[in-house]
Amino acid sequence: MTKFLSGFNAIVWGAPALVMILGVGLYLSLRLGFVQLTWLPRAVGTFLDKLRSGKSTNGGVTPFQALCTALAATVGTGNLVGVAGAICLGGPGSIFWMWICGVLGMVTKFAEATLAVRYRVKSADGYTGGPMYVITQGLGKRYSWLATAYCLFGVVAAFGVGNATQINAVVTGINGVLTRFGREESWRGNFAIGIILAVLVGAMLLGGAKRIGAAAERLVPFVSAAYILMCAGVLVLRFREIPGAFSAIIQGAFSPRAVTGGMLGSAFQALRVGCSRGVFTNEAGMGTASIAHASAEVSHPAEQGLMGIMEVFLDTILICTLTALVILVSGIPIPYGVDAGAELTTQAFTAIYGETAALMIALALVCFAIATVLGWGLYGARCAEFLFGEKAWSRFALAQTATVILGSVLDTGTVWQLSEAVNGLMVIPNLIALAALTPEVVRLTNEYRKSGGRAASGGNYADFHQCEPVRTLAHAKIPSLCGKSQKRGEENLPSEYRPARSAHAGGILSGHPRL
Repeated sequence: MTKFLSGFNAIVWGAPALVMILGVGLYLSLRLGFVQLTWLPRAVGTFLDKLRSGKSTNGGVTPFQALCTALAATVGTGNLVGVAGAICLGGPGSIFWMWICGVLGMVTKFAEATLAVRYRVKSADGYTGGPMYVITQGLGKRYSWLATAYCLFGVVAAFGVGNATQINAVVTGINGVLTRFGREESWRGNFAIGIILAVLVGAMLLGGAKRIGAAAERLVPFVSAAYILMCAGVLVLRFREIPGAFSAIIQGAFSPRAVTGGMLGSAFQALRVGCSRGVFTNEAGMGTASIAHASAEVSHPAEQGLMGIMEVFLDTILICTLTALVILVSGIPIPYGVDAGAELTTQAFTAIYGETAALMIALALVCFAIATVLGWGLYGARCAEFLFGEKAWSRFALAQTATVILGSVLDTGTVWQLSEAVNGLMVIPNLIALAALTPEVVRLTNEYRKSGGRAASGGNYADFHQCEPVRTLAHAKIPSLCGKSQKRGEENLPSEYRPARSAHAGGILSGHPRL
């Protein structure tokens, strides 16, 4: 079974999938005028403003909480383990291609977050959205099978890559520290760790999206800041090695043999590894983060799109780069051709800070993994809600809590392979929706640029959702402030961009109405 899943993964996450993900990113970049670069200063400014803005005025999820929830799922073990693996398998040059992937991923996340807010619906706990609603609301009911497939894949992935494998990584990290201090791994100890983590995760998931957002708002900035400071300390102590590290990254992207001492000689290998690890790290193209972004209270969809840009910037351009530089300036030997993973990152920090660094890295892994479980818990719960109705949330949360315990004591190799496969399959319906609705992303981007951040007909964007769920097929009528309806953006568009109105699809498999 594991061998079959491994082969299937090689197909799902092979060259065609990477070409699709990067191709859509390049297409969006060209259509939007490389908004991820031209609007980066604006995105940073908006991020800092939301960081200081405090609580939501309406008791909902703030844009910063939505960003932290999305970061909780993306900033995780991949930033420590994935980067080390990329350097081992593709050489330092793989980091250059990870940067390229990150730049294209920034515009993809911008489009995902913008469309998620554009096509979200009102729910009992605020707003609900994501690729499944973008598909049913934006493309029409006849494409609801794509939304159903996306959610089925999402539920499976949430139990695997978003839970069991993360918990297994936590247990492995804790046991590694205990081994360094003369303790032995035991089944009872692993089970005890699982129980403690299950109580923490269960309490957060059962509290709903707002509690997850509040927890992410506290956990993610703290852990990320602590890890960034650890990396900064290494770079300060080894500042003379930094130019050489950047030189190895740039030179290794096109001539790996010269940097790796002949161990790795293929520039294509550096490109393939860097791109694949980059996509795995920032999850751009999968659409999952847009589920979190959809809950944010913002004045315009493109405003939350800026948070999508910041998400990939912080994850890939900042944290992954810091991890790579720490490994390259530490002076430790790199085992090229072998996926060393977390052990290589731990060795790099230990070479600078001593044995206590192992404990610090293990703690960072634990916090990052818990944050990932919370983020993916929200994604899986929203997918379950879409399929089975609102009551599915509590049942899914309980099932996720039980999976935490199982992940602490069982071998998750097969689960990882299965969840990784469905993770890749989630990309297909999401990219179809992104490509088809690019004209709407362009329109919203231009509207936001011209209006200075206010909705087209005045007021906050949230106002459009107060009367009824927005039946917003591309450029359909939108009720404004419970008053007259007006058509937005239809004047200069051909008829093919004005699909007929259709009923909202919610609770697809159970027939349970969403509202």
